[in-house]
Amino acid sequence: MLILASTSRYRRELLARLGLPFESARPDTDETALPDEAPEALAHRLAQAKAHAIASRHPKAWVIGSDQVAACGGLLLGKPGGRAAALAQLHAASGREVVFHTAVCVMRAADDTCWLASDRTHVQFRDLRDDELMRYVDAEQPFDCAGSFKSEGLGISLFERIRSDDPTALIGLPLIALCGLLRKAGFVLP
Repeated sequence: MLILASTSRYRRELLARLGLPFESARPDTDETALPDEAPEALAHRLAQAKAHAIASRHPKAWVIGSDQVAACGGLLLGKPGGRAAALAQLHAASGREVVFHTAVCVMRAADDTCWLASDRTHVQFRDLRDDELMRYVDAEQPFDCAGSFKSEGLGISLFERIRSDDPTALIGLPLIALCGLLRKAGFVLP
């Protein structure tokens, strides 16, 4: 059995690309950063915590936990939740680089297996005008996305460049790394 420790539609859609049967479960973990916790460390800790929350209830299942932390000049950019916060995040990112740390954990509690991998994606925003930001936010309403954009949609128009080893990591689940971990667990891909 394979369980995705997430109810994110973006992560479910990405995992479905692999053609493996899986279930989704809400991990209900506290996502608050610890004092002075680095973005990458936070992403790793939360991916593990999410996997552990579900694996403890389903010890024989393989559980996938994932988390993404966006940082811009030392400021963490979470999910904005609404229009004003999304506009503020995008305004802060204008002309700057935002680094996305996306971690994935594959865990099985029955034999204390826990593997972790991550991807770092660098997104260079172009200089954005206020009217562009408003049009984008109103069109795509990226209120449930860290950094306030959807690179798989109209958000791609906001950037000068993206550097990453895995383009799916920016959407929320690094499939290249995940495939390696699932093969290690005995799953057959493709």
